[in-house]
Amino acid sequence: MVDDFTYDQIEDTKILSRLKRIEGQIRGIQGMISEGRPCSEVLMQIRAVKSALHQVSKLLVEKEVNSCIYSSLSSNSISQGMINEILEILFKVY
Repeated sequence: MVDDFTYDQIEDTKILSRLKRIEGQIRGIQGMISEGRPCSEVLMQIRAVKSALHQVSKLLVEKEVNSCIYSSLSSNSISQGMINEILEILFKVY
């Protein structure tokens, strides 16, 4: 039997997968510091983690905005509350 995944489940899987990779990168950074690796190498890895976290943020915002829009389309109206919720999310991230 094939499982039917919802959009939210697929997006959650993507997000969790990325977070697990980031977790591995963090452990790698810890190891680099323990090994006494050069600062420039450690900082390069930290930059990669920051970029990866930014991508996770974008996925979360996209998921939430899509959810709000889908909800408004199914109810045939978009409320000011939904618009405010989307804007609040965007302001927190950016």
